[in-house]
Amino acid sequence: MKEDLAICSTCINENCFIKKHIHLVQIKEYIDIKHLFLCKKGQQFIIEGAPMQGLFFVYKGKVKTVKTGINGREQIVRFAKEGDTVGFRGFGTCKRYLIGAFALGDTVLCNFGNDDMLEMLRKIPELTFDLMLFYAEELNKSENNIRKIAQMNVRERVVDTLLYIHRKFGQATGVMGIDLSRKEIADFAGTTEEQVIRVVSSLKKEQLISTVGKRISLKDINALKLEIQEHYNL
Repeated sequence: MKEDLAICSTCINENCFIKKHIHLVQIKEYIDIKHLFLCKKGQQFIIEGAPMQGLFFVYKGKVKTVKTGINGREQIVRFAKEGDTVGFRGFGTCKRYLIGAFALGDTVLCNFGNDDMLEMLRKIPELTFDLMLFYAEELNKSENNIRKIAQMNVRERVVDTLLYIHRKFGQATGVMGIDLSRKEIADFAGTTEEQVIRVVSSLKKEQLISTVGKRISLKDINALKLEIQEHYNL
């Protein structure tokens, strides 16, 4: 994709943090100096522990962010799609990235460097206020995820992950809108690849899901939601 296609004024990602504030006069000078990154599937664009280079905004594509745990195992902490912000954990307080990030397909990323982003936040109160609300929402999501992982059994964690992926990326042409391996599902659900394979097999037998190759389709979303309903009513 050519660079001139990633223009903020014509961007269709209305949920993008920058796009939401495109109407502000002060922000226009910073848009002209943003950086653009083109990534292929599997390419890492944020290395955990590397010096922080500002925030990334997904213009096109899909991304996973990971955190290294015990014995070097990667835990997927978040998925991102068009309009989402990546690399915000620790921004403003840390000098190094607290997560790593990989493109899950051909991806275009807009990037605003540390100094430019911090200057924008100092000069544009509306931008700063909205970023504060964004962090509050992300903190709430993280706390809820910690509680769910602690209280759910393996099957419930896999079901919850499948429903999350469905909400995040939708379902088109009969399958969910993202191609994830069983290991990636396990790394997000906080379990093992073998356990995911067993749960997926059970869900298929119960006709709650179906598969096309390795891609998954949710057949009975309401029944899947009922399985984890009590964890959302606490």
